[in-house]
Amino acid sequence: MSAEPGPLQTIAKEYEDLRLRNERLQARRQEEVFQKLPACRTIHEQIISLSMEHALKDLYDQPKDEAEYHARMRELRGQKEKLLSDAGYPADYLEPIYRCPICKDKGFVDGKPCSCYERRLREERFAQSGIQKLLETQNFSTLSYRYYEGEDLTRFQKAVACCHEMTAHFDVQRDNLLFYGTVGCGKSFLSGCVARELLDQGYSVIYFSGIALFDILYHDSLYNGLRDLYNYDLVIIDDLGAEMTNSFVTTALFSFINERVLRQKSTIISTNLNLSEIRDRYSDRIASRLVQHYKILRLSGPDIRILQRIQHESEV
Repeated sequence: MSAEPGPLQTIAKEYEDLRLRNERLQARRQEEVFQKLPACRTIHEQIISLSMEHALKDLYDQPKDEAEYHARMRELRGQKEKLLSDAGYPADYLEPIYRCPICKDKGFVDGKPCSCYERRLREERFAQSGIQKLLETQNFSTLSYRYYEGEDLTRFQKAVACCHEMTAHFDVQRDNLLFYGTVGCGKSFLSGCVARELLDQGYSVIYFSGIALFDILYHDSLYNGLRDLYNYDLVIIDDLGAEMTNSFVTTALFSFINERVLRQKSTIISTNLNLSEIRDRYSDRIASRLVQHYKILRLSGPDIRILQRIQHESEV
């Protein structure tokens, strides 16, 4: 598996850096205020001392007067806020600084991902997937039938119709598509068309090559971060079958497909393998799930990328 840092490692580093920056900023603010307002330092130290004393009583199960403690804390905080306000500072100027007050920039609350963490994970996965660049050229506005004829054209038209149907009724019907066929015949292009349309409608979409997907599934199984990946409205797996197949890949692929089906989330898979080859390479269970829950669309024809390159070179 790849040694490159994935989204989980990238975001963990980001949260750590954020906490360190904010701790340094808070320390600078304290130094600034305490130099100007020595009384504020005294009150701040009293608050810390009172809080520690209360925590120690909890630790050693000693009796304590909760009402008195909270009343004294309110009094001290009120005094500190008044000193700050009178000196022209915001009342919360010395409080800890957090981008997210829910998780306090830790990313997790009670062992579960915070909403801010899940949002950043979606953003990072989207950025690392490279789908933005892909969709600059692969969308319905650039779709053309010029390279197809005969049975190849019929198959492509059927696939395009299924893509339009999927995007038109996505709010009530979550379809799954499997594009298979020869290299360069439009499988990835149609995946991009659906992705662009659904992104424009406000749905969450993520794109992976088969190799990248299994790398993420491997690392996320270690960090228990799969919940977010399963919850994308659409996941695109491009070029399934290019990865090295082993027992982990087979198990992970079945679990991923099955979980997406159970959650009624859409998936598009493109591959050069036909169903028989998918069954032989992975398992009967995976082939069965695909037949049962996916629209199977065969594409055929010339390698359009080669034809486009030849045309471009002839025009230069």
